[in-house]
Amino acid sequence: MSKEYIDFVNSVTSQQSRSHSYFQTSLDIMEEQGAHPARLLTAALGLIGESSEVSEIVKKCIFQGKPYDEDAQKKLKSELSDCMWYIAQGCIALDTSIEELIDINTAKLSARYPDGFDKDKSNNRKEGDI
Repeated sequence: MSKEYIDFVNSVTSQQSRSHSYFQTSLDIMEEQGAHPARLLTAALGLIGESSEVSEIVKKCIFQGKPYDEDAQKKLKSELSDCMWYIAQGCIALDTSIEELIDINTAKLSARYPDGFDKDKSNNRKEGDI
């Protein structure tokens, strides 16, 4: 990698992103505000890793000729179950339940798509629609 590019990357990186002490301070502040940063990081980083493993299996079946057989389905279920473990970590961090998340998601999608999925509504969300 060129020195010029490294210098560029450093120039467009916030001081906070380069600072261990700021990171530690942010964790402390979040904890003071009632957050559980260790569990939140565990959930966030774990979900990225496990969802990547799900994607990898699907990619191999679709683009690389791997059979979508009982073994592939077993592996997908195993990786999705790992995702659930990390979702449970997030639930613990947020003092919520998986059922509450399901209710939140159902309400959000029911409001967004009252008559079922709509491509236009998917591409053009109303203000405030997360």
